[in-house]
Amino acid sequence: MNATDRDGFDENEDALHEDEFDGGPLEEELRGAAAVLDPVPAQLRRLAVDAFALHDLDARLAELTFDSLVDAIPVRGVTDAPRMLTFRSGDLTVDVEVTAQGLMGQLLPPQPARIEVLGGPQPAVPDTLTADAMGRFAGNVAPSGPFALRLRAGGEVVVTEWLRA
Repeated sequence: MNATDRDGFDENEDALHEDEFDGGPLEEELRGAAAVLDPVPAQLRRLAVDAFALHDLDARLAELTFDSLVDAIPVRGVTDAPRMLTFRSGDLTVDVEVTAQGLMGQLLPPQPARIEVLGGPQPAVPDTLTADAMGRFAGNVAPSGPFALRLRAGGEVVVTEWLRA
């Protein structure tokens, strides 16, 4: 006699049915129907592949700790104030100012670094900035959509969270 719970559901019988079920042909048929009736847009597929390619297993994630759009008190009369961002990963702090003209920032503690500006649907080659020995960097790279920064300094790779410009 099989164990039956209070709702009349027979757990052992259900386990037997799960072992017998082969979803291979059904899954293939459903995938085919979805491809015809609701195809994944080519741009979305490309973004997914690009996002996976940007995945860096050795990179540390720099957490957003300050965003002037959320955390700052607005100043009356200022219409196009730069967006100020602060990211932190361990001992490294990255301060970034985002304007329509580009990015400017500093690494603390100061150190030279190569900074790649990763974007959404853009060419596969990211824009690159260079931080000097004082950790300062600037460039005419103005993100227009989703973006993140990948820093390479002293053999370490740090990637910031993705934000919308």
